[in-house]
Amino acid sequence: MLGLAEKAGKIASGEFSTEKAVKSHKAFLVIVAEDASDNTRKMFRNMCDFYRVPMYLYGTKEELGHHIGKQYRASLAVTDQGFSRSLETKLKMLEETEIRR
Repeated sequence: MLGLAEKAGKIASGEFSTEKAVKSHKAFLVIVAEDASDNTRKMFRNMCDFYRVPMYLYGTKEELGHHIGKQYRASLAVTDQGFSRSLETKLKMLEETEIRR
């Protein structure tokens, strides 16, 4: 799903672009790599709380980059409401499966 969103031009990736998308109210969902630094995770958590954008931790930087056909990425923003809804549903299902383990 992330690859499709990237091909459609609906992904802002990298810390600077993600931050810009959130602050300009273009981001509907933010995904931060689990192995991103504590400062990066805290910065995006606070920013997303302030701007009321859902944020999820998912995979490693390498995996996140791979899903969008790029090198490693610590963060990305989904700038399309339809893609963000679909991805958020899938991320919630993943979280529930991990909690049950």
